[in-house]
Amino acid sequence: MGQEKTSDLTDELERRFLTYALSTIVSRSLPDVRDGLKPIHRRILFAMESMGMSSASKHVKSAKIIGEVLGKYHPHGDASTYESMVRMAQDFSMRYPLVDGKGNFGSLDGDSPAAYRYTEGRLTPITSYLLRDIKKDTVDFRANYDNTLK
Repeated sequence: MGQEKTSDLTDELERRFLTYALSTIVSRSLPDVRDGLKPIHRRILFAMESMGMSSASKHVKSAKIIGEVLGKYHPHGDASTYESMVRMAQDFSMRYPLVDGKGNFGSLDGDSPAAYRYTEGRLTPITSYLLRDIKKDTVDFRANYDNTLK
């Protein structure tokens, strides 16, 4: 059997928290250098493309898009998912918006966007170039949270 190892609780908590924090930052918070997107942005765009959305399609209610993302790829809060979608639609947040938003998506002055039940979105033309090669292993695909999709 293994030997017991004693360690100071404070030191152990500090070491383990630092490991967890760095892992979280690398896996969620930093954009991937290959496409410049965070995982949540990629999930939103992938879900929109999977729904058949393009720059030529009609705008779809943001609530439907957010529901698709939450249900299939990202079982976290709807508010954080919507905030990520809003940011991709704001021309003052991104040089080239990836989502074509219809409705109140906030302003440069700090005005909040309308609730997702009042807004709509679709992909922008530039997004099609970004997603064109997504199925060619440009980024690593992982199973979703319940291992039903990749």
